[in-house]
Amino acid sequence: MAQSLPNRISAPPWWQLIQWVADPLRFQDKYSQADGDWFTMRLARLGEVVVLGNPQAIQDLFSQDTKFDVGRGNAIAEPLVGRNSLMLMDGDRHRRERKLLMPPFHGERLHTYAQQIVDITRQVTDRWQLGQPFVARTAMQQISLEMILQIVFGLREGDRYDQLKPLLTAWLDMTDSPLRSSLLFFEFLQQDLGPWSPWGRMKQRQRQVHALLQAEIGDRRAPKQVPGQAPEQAPGTDVLSLMMVARDEAGQPMADEELRDELLTILFAGHETTSTTLAWALYQIHRHPQVYETLIAELDSLGEDASPMAVAQLPYLNAVCQETLRMYPVLPVIFPRIAKEPVQVGGQWFDAETIFMPTIYLVHYRENLYPNAHEFQPERFLARQYSPSEYFPFGGGSRRCLGYALAQLEMKLVLATVLSHCQLALADDRPVKLQRRGFTLAPSGGVPLVMTHRRAAQPCPSSIR
Repeated sequence: MAQSLPNRISAPPWWQLIQWVADPLRFQDKYSQADGDWFTMRLARLGEVVVLGNPQAIQDLFSQDTKFDVGRGNAIAEPLVGRNSLMLMDGDRHRRERKLLMPPFHGERLHTYAQQIVDITRQVTDRWQLGQPFVARTAMQQISLEMILQIVFGLREGDRYDQLKPLLTAWLDMTDSPLRSSLLFFEFLQQDLGPWSPWGRMKQRQRQVHALLQAEIGDRRAPKQVPGQAPEQAPGTDVLSLMMVARDEAGQPMADEELRDELLTILFAGHETTSTTLAWALYQIHRHPQVYETLIAELDSLGEDASPMAVAQLPYLNAVCQETLRMYPVLPVIFPRIAKEPVQVGGQWFDAETIFMPTIYLVHYRENLYPNAHEFQPERFLARQYSPSEYFPFGGGSRRCLGYALAQLEMKLVLATVLSHCQLALADDRPVKLQRRGFTLAPSGGVPLVMTHRRAAQPCPSSIR
């Protein structure tokens, strides 16, 4: 027999939503004190949601993936990623789409992208001036967006590149604060009154982005014809090109609208998240001299001619990235899961349509798993391995982030490239606080840094614009 939902919050639903949008970490700390394993909140559109902070209960969810829907709980993201996004799919359609999207993000394909990541990072860092402060998060956003344009979209130059780059920046900025991102939580604010309304401006930029992406996809569909030669058939190595040649079991390709929406999904899932995590990593590395010295010694031990993939295998570099993602997960929670049938979670039975939301934040700060959890200690990841329900910065089960391997590779190679070529210092000694920036938890002030010395002077690849 199903039990009633645990530890219901008594505050009015509207007040719960305001608190959640404004500061999700404080909200979780406040309402998990009575029982850190779970509590029940109410979210707009979804209704009552059981928030899980117990690893065993979360493992129950991950191991019963087929009993839950996730896509229909993500309707809030549709205005950003489109109705054809993998995020909004369930069942057979989700399995088909995920299988089509998988190849570019795993295996040997990652080797293809590794040198591009290094080159893009060098192009940005070579513009930094000695003694001139800069904001780490802004610099990492430049690197992250360029990686998406080149590695994912396959754009490096030309009119479409020049149009799309500033347009994507402006569109992404529209969800870069609690106030602006609240447009997605409160449906009554979604009124298209033209350029005079925030929602109208967002929709206008969305239409512009859609048009440019549709044009790029259309151009890729048409084979390039050179007089006297056969049409060019070999696909490029960028993610879009590989998505376009993918076929499902029936031999069918992805439709243009699917391609467009999946590109936007990668953009929103991979841009702000990557840049924010890198900014946090640079903050903690330069705040802890022992961490910095250990990491530099490990990087220097490889020598200047080490391949990017050799760098990515360094154990301490990996531990630094893991500890950063533990303390500052990309999102504080993972996507809600809606039970399709009665399920047993955490030793209790729940009815069909019960909604569960695992919290990365509460699990990653459990003292019984991570002693001194509020301290930056990369060594903890050298001492032991954590289960998928104890450490899950990219989600879990069949809904784990599709691009997690590429995201980890980007993080390692960007950090290694920056630290190998630039000696940096914090420009402000005051502690940096967590600040809600759209859907992510960013460092307040963006982490001001200053370059004090260039550690190497090898020539950099041609500059980006």
